[in-house]
Amino acid sequence: MRAYELRGHGLENLALAERPEPRPGPGQLLVRMRAASLNYRDLLIARGRYGRGPVRLPLVPLSDGAGEVVEVGSGVSRFDVGDRVAGAFFQRWVDGPLDEEKAASALGGAVDGVLAEYVVFEEMGVVKIPDHLSFEEAATLPCAGVTAWVGLFALGRLLPGETVLAMGTGGVSIFALQFAKMAGARVILTSSSDEKLARGKRLGADEVINYEKTLDWDLRARELTGGRGVDHILEVGGAKTLPRSLRAVRDGGHITLVGLLSGERADLKEASGNDRNIRVDSVYVGSLRHFEAMLEDIGSNRLHPVVDRVFPFEEAGEAYDYLQSGRHFGKVVIRV
Repeated sequence: MRAYELRGHGLENLALAERPEPRPGPGQLLVRMRAASLNYRDLLIARGRYGRGPVRLPLVPLSDGAGEVVEVGSGVSRFDVGDRVAGAFFQRWVDGPLDEEKAASALGGAVDGVLAEYVVFEEMGVVKIPDHLSFEEAATLPCAGVTAWVGLFALGRLLPGETVLAMGTGGVSIFALQFAKMAGARVILTSSSDEKLARGKRLGADEVINYEKTLDWDLRARELTGGRGVDHILEVGGAKTLPRSLRAVRDGGHITLVGLLSGERADLKEASGNDRNIRVDSVYVGSLRHFEAMLEDIGSNRLHPVVDRVFPFEEAGEAYDYLQSGRHFGKVVIRV
């Protein structure tokens, strides 16, 4: 089978290789992959800057993918050949709190990922895809989708009528926009691009802020909430943007620390030491049960993830370059 390997740090070390087709063991499934999606995490791993545990090279990259089951190992009872499935980010985090053993099963980082024609998954590391979703749409969900859902609902306990500030127009933030509107919340979207903000308005954003034209976007967010501040922020920027996020959120509001797009992770302990009763959580994707609960919401609302662009398998390097350029709105997908 064909699979991509990251053989060193730098995108120039991403290579298409031939590998033996894997076989499922007891409690495992063999999946013919149909699509995979990219996350900012994948760029960090390729650059050697991820910082969440060791990465063994050569590595099959990417955590997010979808396909159909072509073979089941002994003892498998939850899935049959032909089922349309997506792999969970953590192959061994089914429920409960995350620990070191579960974290060591993160696809595309701790273990080989999904940018291959065939992948073996754990039976309890896979979910069925809602019928209304394409493989390309389903492939966007395991990391960015679950992260946004956990931040807003499992941690944030988002209520109808509350206000969510979504930072930027990458995968997590666009899912936050979609999920918040699905829940009856109000959304303020930020971006440095007026074109992207216009797309966000068409997708349902109630208010938009161009943070290059409005440098004090935190103050503008408070103005848009009558001076009160927003209820929830998914903080994807990191250490550099956290001070403004803390000013934008209301007293007693909620911030979920997600990413480090500005170059450095925000410090959870430092952020939690505020004197305004702001709840601050850090999220590292989520469990299989979180994934399943999110899919119930997606299925009942027939929500479609936003796929910006789909690249053929042979152009995986170009897909990385496109994500790195920042021109995307939503998710970048590779068709396998």
